[in-house]
Amino acid sequence: MRVLVVTAVRAEADAVCGGLGAVTDMPVPNTTDATDTAGERRLPGGYVLTSRPGADVLAAGVGPAAVASGTATALARAELSSAPYDLVVSAGIGGGFRPHAPVGSLVVADAIVAADLGAETPEGFLPVDELGFGRTVHRPPPELSTRIARLLDAVHAPVLTVSTVTGSAARTAELTARHPRAAAEAMEGFGVAEAAAAYGVPVVEIRAVSNAVGPRDRSAWRIGQALEALRYACGQLSPVFEESP
Repeated sequence: MRVLVVTAVRAEADAVCGGLGAVTDMPVPNTTDATDTAGERRLPGGYVLTSRPGADVLAAGVGPAAVASGTATALARAELSSAPYDLVVSAGIGGGFRPHAPVGSLVVADAIVAADLGAETPEGFLPVDELGFGRTVHRPPPELSTRIARLLDAVHAPVLTVSTVTGSAARTAELTARHPRAAAEAMEGFGVAEAAAAYGVPVVEIRAVSNAVGPRDRSAWRIGQALEALRYACGQLSPVFEESP
């Protein structure tokens, strides 16, 4: 299958590429996009796709809006080249909710939730779908996400997308009260899922936990450990990515 893996930043993309292996010798689709000898293909908007065995990897930016734009650009170019993607994977590091996902663990989303898309009211937060428009949840294909979670020995639970990273006990309590099963939070999954849905492509989200969700304490972050877990995950997923759609 043709797989697009989308991260926020280059360090995450490098970890994904490291897991997927050496630069592929497979031909790239026939497009007008410039391609260099390092397996990189430049897209409109300054985005760069890196080709690896089984997947193209894109660092699309931080936050749901930036990553939705980058994902949509890559999906549109693939459609124009008559080589559309069969699967989109949102991948990167994120915060883990205690006790579900400790630092260094992996989380595979069974629901991708826009946790702060809605309105504050005197009675509390109302998600946008309860306001009568829009949506706040995308659900990855259950069979595929379950299979990936088992393959990675990962937590299989909701992953929250936030525009502001949680940094206080009060905010943590609010999110866990609204989403008691949530195992991780990050800033990109819902944006990737929105773009994928627009093109009718299924989406999966994978997070490697770098820190506990809660009061901000950078000394407790383990970004290197999380990136290594992400690299390991993508190495394990190569056989899945290389299957026929």
